[in-house]
Amino acid sequence: MNADRDSEVPREAEGTGMAAGALPEWNLADLYAGMQSPAYRDDVARSQIEAEDFERRYKGRLAGLAADAADELGRAVGEYEAIEERMGRVISYAGLLHAGDTVDPAIAKFYGDAQERMTAASSHLLFFTLELNLIEDAVLEAAMTASPVLGRYRPWLEDLRREKPYQLEDRIERLFHEKSVTGRAAWNRLFDETLAELEFTVGGRSMPLEPALDLLQDRDRAVREQAAREIARVLKSQGRLFTQITNTLAKDKQISDDWRGFRDPADSRHLANRVEPEVVAALVEAVRSAFPRISHRYYRMKARALGLDRMQFWDRNAPLPHVPEKEYGWEDARAVVLDAYQRFSPAMAEIAGRFFDLAWIDAPVRRGKAPGAFSHPTVPSVHPYVMLNYLGRPRDVMTLAHELGHGVHQVLAADQGALMAQTPLTLAETASVFGEMLTFRSLLERAAGPQERRVLLAQKIEDMINTVVRQIAFYLFERKVHHERRNGELTQDQLGDFWMAVQADSLGDSFTLDDDYRSYWSYIPHFIHSPFYVYAYAFGDCLVNSLYAVYQSAGNGFEARYLAMLKAGGTMHHRELLAPFGLDASEPAFWQKGLSVIEGLIDELEGIGKGVAA
Repeated sequence: MNADRDSEVPREAEGTGMAAGALPEWNLADLYAGMQSPAYRDDVARSQIEAEDFERRYKGRLAGLAADAADELGRAVGEYEAIEERMGRVISYAGLLHAGDTVDPAIAKFYGDAQERMTAASSHLLFFTLELNLIEDAVLEAAMTASPVLGRYRPWLEDLRREKPYQLEDRIERLFHEKSVTGRAAWNRLFDETLAELEFTVGGRSMPLEPALDLLQDRDRAVREQAAREIARVLKSQGRLFTQITNTLAKDKQISDDWRGFRDPADSRHLANRVEPEVVAALVEAVRSAFPRISHRYYRMKARALGLDRMQFWDRNAPLPHVPEKEYGWEDARAVVLDAYQRFSPAMAEIAGRFFDLAWIDAPVRRGKAPGAFSHPTVPSVHPYVMLNYLGRPRDVMTLAHELGHGVHQVLAADQGALMAQTPLTLAETASVFGEMLTFRSLLERAAGPQERRVLLAQKIEDMINTVVRQIAFYLFERKVHHERRNGELTQDQLGDFWMAVQADSLGDSFTLDDDYRSYWSYIPHFIHSPFYVYAYAFGDCLVNSLYAVYQSAGNGFEARYLAMLKAGGTMHHRELLAPFGLDASEPAFWQKGLSVIEGLIDELEGIGKGVAA
């Protein structure tokens, strides 16, 4: 399950007094009726039985089937897909329950047991992809050409072949797979449950992490500082544990990379994302060189607006002075997002509307609920579920638009089936960021005057800086961590040094970053769950900026091309998907085009009065 965006722009709060209205909770019955559901128990048992039977019938036969019985090989792939889907249904249900309450012992056990059972079952399927990759290229190509049954899976099989240089002997692959439950997965779970149980006391009130982070947006600077100091204190108190988790997982990744032959720590992520390392390098360099023109410039404007010579880190997401922030009740947020989607594509709005009408969204804040926001696709035979921590701020409306973009994408791609519906991370952010842009432009058009327009522009610029500049800074931090870990264990001080260096570089000279900021690396879940995931956000944001520019100048036909791109799921490479729009991410100018959109918004903001000043 992919968690979504992380930043210090939080997605959750408790006891804020914000009147959002009744907030919906998801109904997971479309997966299973409950933890004791007979259907759940049956699917767990069937997964094991069918996986073992599949292994008995097909192991050692695939090369012969490719040469002499291509249709049978195609049917075998279909069986494999069906078993994978059933296991995906089981683990999706357990994962969503756990996300809804990470501290309930019964749910934690249920989730852990589901992971163990599905890992055990899937170990009997490992041979299949490994053995497929042992088939000679010419033989497999002839089989795919001759058999429509097998040929349907061509995109998946061709993607699978990309993994061939890095796969290991069957028994080693099985060992890696089975030990993941007591290795990486166990450390991930420890991190999640530790983070969920942390308590922060601000203004005499005890709260979990996300409400404390929310106070970094408080209008009162003294409250922001108190919250920032308390977050630092609590994170530092867990510094030894978070440092150990980071060291262990970085070493675990190094061992895996070395065995598989990945030369660079990020290469496995690039391969999973189906993006060339040089394309990512061009993105990173383009963003890093734009730090002065984007984040440094904007934050100088913000410091002037706040009346500060230099800001502290708790001022980064401070609201603009003398400008009341509009609050959105849940029904208002629904109307804003669905209207923006409707104006672009009635088909897209209809799909997004299902999430509200059919209880596919979990929006309220609950103690123990996972932080952040995500859209989890579950399996193609069911539907996605969206998790939010809704506060009613304009940023929360944008988060709703973002996650519904993911949800619409996942619904449209579901027809590709369990093996080909999932989109690489770099393209998975396209629909979500595009949905945000549609909603932002809609709100901007409705702005009552220059003051409201100024606020919306500033918030959008800050969100784009968090999505592009901040995520590339995260990526640079991760690169430093994984490279230096090869030289031995990293201390808490070293990790703090790496963090402070990349933050100073990305934020610029408008900030004074004191020692309390040194521990803020430790709560970011992407570093733990999905190493090097973060650049996908910058990739998606810059891509959508370019795509939106095409939309603004395009005539009829853009909507159809856009929906076709989403329906493709994981069946096409980024070059193929972007070609109908005249875009190519491998061109150096592509990234500059995307970054220039952010610069243009800063220009527009500066042109309204005196920047962000009231």
